[in-house]
Amino acid sequence: MADRQPFDVVVIGGGPGGYVAAIRAAQLGFATACIDDWTREGGKPALGGTCTNVGCIPSKALLQSSENYALAGHAFAEHGIDIDGLSIDVAKMLARKNKVVGANNDGIAYLFRKNKVTFVHGRGTFAGKDGDRWTIDIGAPAATTISARNVIIATGSAPRALPGAAYDNVRVLDNAGALAIPDVPKRLGVVGAGVIGLEMGSVWRRLGSEVTILEALPTFLGAADEAVAKEALKQFTKQGLAIKLGVTITGVKTGTDAVTVDYKDASGNAQTATFDRLIVSIGRVPFTNGLGAAKVGLKLDGRGFVEVDAECRTNLPNVYAIGDVVRGPMLAHKAEDEGIAVAERIAGQHGHVDFNTIPWVIYTSPEIAWVGMTEQQLRADGVAFRSGSFPFSANGRARALGDTVGFVKIVADAHTDRILGMHAIGPWVSELIAEGVVAMEFGASSEDIARIVHAHPTLSEATREAALAVDKRTLNF
Repeated sequence: MADRQPFDVVVIGGGPGGYVAAIRAAQLGFATACIDDWTREGGKPALGGTCTNVGCIPSKALLQSSENYALAGHAFAEHGIDIDGLSIDVAKMLARKNKVVGANNDGIAYLFRKNKVTFVHGRGTFAGKDGDRWTIDIGAPAATTISARNVIIATGSAPRALPGAAYDNVRVLDNAGALAIPDVPKRLGVVGAGVIGLEMGSVWRRLGSEVTILEALPTFLGAADEAVAKEALKQFTKQGLAIKLGVTITGVKTGTDAVTVDYKDASGNAQTATFDRLIVSIGRVPFTNGLGAAKVGLKLDGRGFVEVDAECRTNLPNVYAIGDVVRGPMLAHKAEDEGIAVAERIAGQHGHVDFNTIPWVIYTSPEIAWVGMTEQQLRADGVAFRSGSFPFSANGRARALGDTVGFVKIVADAHTDRILGMHAIGPWVSELIAEGVVAMEFGASSEDIARIVHAHPTLSEATREAALAVDKRTLNF
């Protein structure tokens, strides 16, 4: 082992929460190290965690490629663009995806150098405490020990396995396997109609797969606004996704060339489906294996999450935890903001994360995005509200794009007019949702958005019109 190197802050994990926490800590003047063991081909470090390597970034790359293919095959003719002999090169598509991932890996490494963050390649494990400093053992390839006064745990999460269907990433795939299918399967099964299931199902459906999604819950996208969920189910069904709700899987048998799934449908009837490949996306579990929690007395709850208070402090002095490994939504941007907040708290500042204004996005086509409370939540809580919606079919930019599916909805308090939520389905709503987040953070009313000039023609005008609709005074619908 090398000599112990002292740091002010050590971050275990180089995903979105971890690398951002390390950068912010360094900006605040702390001697900072970040430990991460992701490795890409050739043994080179692959900073960015699940999000960059097998999650957010590669999935968006494939979604864009598959959408381009779908547009070329079905939408370009309307623009007077004819394409003969359209084909898809899956290997080239996957190579582009890998190139995008590599660029992000290298970008984070550059940011570490720029901000003077020391990167240590390996898996960090608590070794003990020496006075007021925590010691961290790091395995290969670094094989060293470092110490720090403050430690931030950002080890992320891992895919939840389906009992009786172990991942082999050949026939039964986790999110990493779903991003690396070498050819277009004729029959693709997806277990779980959440974000990953819908996005991956959409990718391969556009490329030609017959996609069946099996969801255990009786309702579709229950966390989303009811009107958004209803429109999404309508559009996905129209596109060819076969979505079956209220499913209970009773058995999975993996063969050489296929996967057979036995299940009961919502009526309790026994069914059998055979697929060339099966993507399992039934959630994620916190990744704390190898962290050495028991050795130092770090408290985990019954589900394996690191226990923290409202400011991400663990039960151990000067040890914090953020992101997927703690309570709250498993979202990259939530992890990032927690990382920033913790670094600032270590510096004696007042870092803050408001869970009420964390946006959610599903990058399907149409895209789905929301922030704040849904109508069904407000009704359940007995909160009086008003809401207004505006369809993209009445938006000039959407018409010009040829993408008029969906709408924007604003929900506001009936008495104060303060915005309580924004919900959208349609073109580029992943970008539009930021206006709702900003409005809610500043305590804006629907009238505030209605009075703000929005450039014409833009998709964002639909947000303004939805705000106008709260007061039943839309101008273009």
